[in-house]
Amino acid sequence: MTNKPLSVLISGAGVAGPALACWLARSGATVTVVEKAPVLRTGGQAVDFKGETHLELLRRMGILEEIRRRRTGGADQKVIDSDGRRIAVMPGWFTGGDLEVLRGDLAEILYERTRDTCRYSFGDSITSLTETASGVHVTFESGAPRTFDVVVGADGIHSNVRRLAFGPESDHVTHRGHYYALVDMEPVVDEPVMYNEPGRLVAVGGPKAPAFFCFASPELTYDRYSAAEQKQVLADAFRGMGWRTPEILAKLDRAKDVHLDSIARVALERFSKGRIVLLGDAAAANTLGGVGTGLALVAAYVLAGELSRADHATAFERYEATIRPFVKAAGGNNAGPFLAPRTRGGIWLRNQLLKRRLLLSSMAKTGEKLAGGHFELPDYAW
Repeated sequence: MTNKPLSVLISGAGVAGPALACWLARSGATVTVVEKAPVLRTGGQAVDFKGETHLELLRRMGILEEIRRRRTGGADQKVIDSDGRRIAVMPGWFTGGDLEVLRGDLAEILYERTRDTCRYSFGDSITSLTETASGVHVTFESGAPRTFDVVVGADGIHSNVRRLAFGPESDHVTHRGHYYALVDMEPVVDEPVMYNEPGRLVAVGGPKAPAFFCFASPELTYDRYSAAEQKQVLADAFRGMGWRTPEILAKLDRAKDVHLDSIARVALERFSKGRIVLLGDAAAANTLGGVGTGLALVAAYVLAGELSRADHATAFERYEATIRPFVKAAGGNNAGPFLAPRTRGGIWLRNQLLKRRLLLSSMAKTGEKLAGGHFELPDYAW
């Protein structure tokens, strides 16, 4: 057996990729992270961690206290009618878990912890993957071709690595009937509120983003990289909605950042193929299911740990055997009907649920388990 360090290419510099890079670098691997965006993306919604396992992982990574300093959440969000009167409350403890932080802050913290031990290549993307007997030959949009021992796709629900290695997105991603949007825009109200009409939700000042939209819709066609097209989709979807929605929509043109995507599920028979493996949303997304970020950190820890003590084939088998049960259990979750029920009766039932603390507590505890919040972390020799 050679003593040459394992060379790993990670596609995606969001959360899962840098988390994996952190552990791999500690195990002595040589890590390169390639990211399509020209700079580190600091936007996005708040993400949360649930249970002692997540907190222990953050502690072992050395970032728990920094995340606590930047924590968000804790505020309740009023559910209002068209006149602005409160009819229910979305509790802060229900949406924020044990610890909540902006996704962009988490990405920045992870990047700062890994940039000196890993190589980052921004503004570039993988164009081909060719497996050989000794590695994976990779070509890039702008960088020189290189060969790596292992390639990891940690590039989200619309994973480029998954497309190249496992086939088209349509084979693995299922639209679940709703879309959501996170918009960084001027505030409209001074407190967190959310307003529903059948099949539509608009929330402002809440824990996840300055403005959050969710709406029922068949699958749409638009340019995911065009802010103008995304804003137009929102304007069309929420036209005619009551309360102060017209005022909110009028501010869309001046919004600094917008992210519109489908509530969708990613499902694959296997997370790996040869020397290529998927991680996080690329492997098993369940949008807005409340388990993605925490489970991605658990998965990154396990994948890096298994690679540190076995060949890639054995490591991938152990990684999948460990993570697959969580993915299978969480697969039935669909946040769309909860956030934007399609009928007035559905909205009424959701609001009644929000008044049942015991039921909400039970849902929160289930979320902890699905996200690996009670998983017993293996001890790896980092």
